[in-house]
Amino acid sequence: MVLETLEVQLERVQQAIAAIELGAQEYEINNRRVTKADLATLYSRESSLKAAIAERDGSNLFFANTGRI
Repeated sequence: MVLETLEVQLERVQQAIAAIELGAQEYEINNRRVTKADLATLYSRESSLKAAIAERDGSNLFFANTGRI
Protein backbone atom coordinates (compact mmCIF):
# COMPACT_ATOMS: atom_id res chain seq x y z
CA MET A 1 0.00 0.00 0.00
CA VAL A 2 1.40 3.38 -1.03
CA LEU A 3 0.71 6.29 1.31
CA GLU A 4 0.00 9.61 -0.34
CA THR A 5 1.94 12.67 0.73
CA LEU A 6 0.08 15.44 2.50
CA GLU A 7 0.41 17.56 -0.64
CA VAL A 8 -1.17 14.87 -2.83
CA GLN A 9 -4.00 14.43 -0.34
CA LEU A 10 -4.55 18.20 -0.29
CA GLU A 11 -4.60 18.34 -4.09
CA ARG A 12 -7.20 15.54 -4.24
CA VAL A 13 -9.39 17.26 -1.63
CA GLN A 14 -9.16 20.55 -3.50
CA GLN A 15 -10.10 18.81 -6.76
CA ALA A 16 -13.14 17.29 -5.05
CA ILE A 17 -14.13 20.72 -3.70
CA ALA A 18 -13.79 22.26 -7.16
CA ALA A 19 -15.88 19.49 -8.74
CA ILE A 20 -18.68 20.02 -6.23
CA GLU A 21 -18.54 23.80 -6.58
CA LEU A 22 -18.91 23.35 -10.34
CA GLY A 23 -22.10 21.35 -9.87
CA ALA A 24 -20.93 17.76 -9.61
CA GLN A 25 -22.31 17.06 -6.12
CA GLU A 26 -24.56 14.27 -7.37
CA TYR A 27 -24.75 12.26 -10.54
CA GLU A 28 -26.45 9.13 -11.80
CA ILE A 29 -24.87 6.05 -13.37
CA ASN A 30 -26.94 3.04 -14.48
CA ASN A 31 -29.97 4.25 -12.49
CA ARG A 32 -27.85 4.60 -9.34
CA ARG A 33 -27.47 8.00 -7.74
CA VAL A 34 -23.98 8.82 -6.44
CA THR A 35 -23.40 11.66 -3.98
CA LYS A 36 -19.93 12.99 -3.27
CA ALA A 37 -18.79 14.15 0.15
CA ASP A 38 -20.36 17.36 1.37
CA LEU A 39 -18.43 20.61 1.21
CA ALA A 40 -18.25 21.08 4.98
CA THR A 41 -16.41 17.76 5.34
CA LEU A 42 -14.06 18.59 2.48
CA TYR A 43 -13.35 22.11 3.78
CA SER A 44 -12.57 20.64 7.20
CA ARG A 45 -10.20 18.07 5.68
CA GLU A 46 -8.57 20.79 3.58
CA SER A 47 -7.90 22.86 6.71
CA SER A 48 -6.50 19.84 8.54
CA LEU A 49 -4.14 19.03 5.70
CA LYS A 50 -2.97 22.64 5.39
CA ALA A 51 -2.31 22.72 9.13
CA ALA A 52 -0.40 19.42 8.99
CA ILE A 53 1.74 20.70 6.11
CA ALA A 54 2.38 23.99 7.92
CA GLU A 55 3.30 22.18 11.14
CA ARG A 56 5.64 19.83 9.31
CA ASP A 57 7.30 22.73 7.50
CA GLY A 58 7.45 24.96 10.58
CA SER A 59 5.01 27.52 9.15
CA ASN A 60 2.44 29.56 11.04
CA LEU A 61 -0.69 27.44 11.67
CA PHE A 62 -2.96 30.52 11.77
CA PHE A 63 -2.19 31.31 8.16
CA ALA A 64 -2.56 27.67 7.16
CA ASN A 65 -6.06 27.52 8.62
CA THR A 66 -7.17 30.74 6.96
CA GLY A 67 -5.85 29.70 3.58
CA ARG A 68 -3.23 32.43 3.40
CA ILE A 69 -0.08 30.35 3.15
